[in-house]
Amino acid sequence: MDQGKGLVLVVEDEKPIADLLRMYLARDGFGVHVEHDGAAGLAAARKLRPVACVLDIALPGMDGTEVCRRLRESGDWTPVLFLTARDDEVDRILGLELGGDDYITKPFSPRELVSRVKAVLRRTQGQPDVGQVRTVGPITIDAARRECRVNGTPVALTSTEFSLLAHLIKKPGRVFTREELLGSVWGYAAHSGTRTVDVHVAQVRGKLGDAAAVIRTVRGVGYTADA
Repeated sequence: MDQGKGLVLVVEDEKPIADLLRMYLARDGFGVHVEHDGAAGLAAARKLRPVACVLDIALPGMDGTEVCRRLRESGDWTPVLFLTARDDEVDRILGLELGGDDYITKPFSPRELVSRVKAVLRRTQGQPDVGQVRTVGPITIDAARRECRVNGTPVALTSTEFSLLAHLIKKPGRVFTREELLGSVWGYAAHSGTRTVDVHVAQVRGKLGDAAAVIRTVRGVGYTADA
């Protein structure tokens, strides 16, 4: 199997959907491993160390959110893209305790999903901003190492959370619209919906503790980072 772009783990109990995702991801140069229930998916993630995981929410036995939670608890920050049948689950599946990187709502275009997987990998594997260590207030971002510290203490962020925070801190005081953030950080158009930006800002703030005040909401516009 060609794994030129790395192995993607797909955990989806509906076989036709799993087969479709396997075909489209493989066509784009990814290796693909498929499991059909949560426990098997968790075991495969730990054994195979994929570059990304595509997790359905409604899995037999152990649902996708629990798979993601257990990975994060063990220190595994492999990018996770959730599949959900209901848009009103977004806040839950990208909640502070889960650490999901993105989501897509069924029914979806397989090409759109492949595009989302590639976008999250660009955030994780893209060229580092070499030599750029930026500090705003108590927050220090080392772009090359993809490390975040608050008053010298490391803060664990998903790839998306890190990219979002780094983008805001790169230009302190600059106000970014949600559409700009979606395009620059997530890498896809605003017509996909900007709600995920707000959810991820909430995630980042939750992890920054008192330092969350650095990220300021500009009502009706977007977000900015300043001391």
